[in-house]
Amino acid sequence: MPKNRITFFILIILTIILGLLSRHFKFIPLFIGDILWASMVYFIMRFLFINKPVRFNVIAALIFCFAIEFSQLYKAPWINDLRHTLFGRLVLGEGFLWSDLLCYVIGVGIGVGGDFGNFYNQKLIQK
Repeated sequence: MPKNRITFFILIILTIILGLLSRHFKFIPLFIGDILWASMVYFIMRFLFINKPVRFNVIAALIFCFAIEFSQLYKAPWINDLRHTLFGRLVLGEGFLWSDLLCYVIGVGIGVGGDFGNFYNQKLIQK
């Protein structure tokens, strides 16, 4: 795995841009944004915990994503008001969906795949 925070920072920024674009264009299914969001969370975990094993980062990303999704079952007025802001909608989401949990698993899996792909590309370049 690449142990370079700059790589993960760039992946985070690119994923944010793709995620925002996925919400901008109506022809892109909403679940694509959920998948990209989970990939971004994985890249953030790798950025923060760069020396931890991939397994740790996968578990941390999934726990974070699932916690955010299950928090959507909490309907206090103050958090609902926050969810109606752009920041709240993008970070906290608006409503619980079981299908989002699958999107998060797929998104983290894509993040890990990109992580491994980057690792193997670097190995090929070094040969």
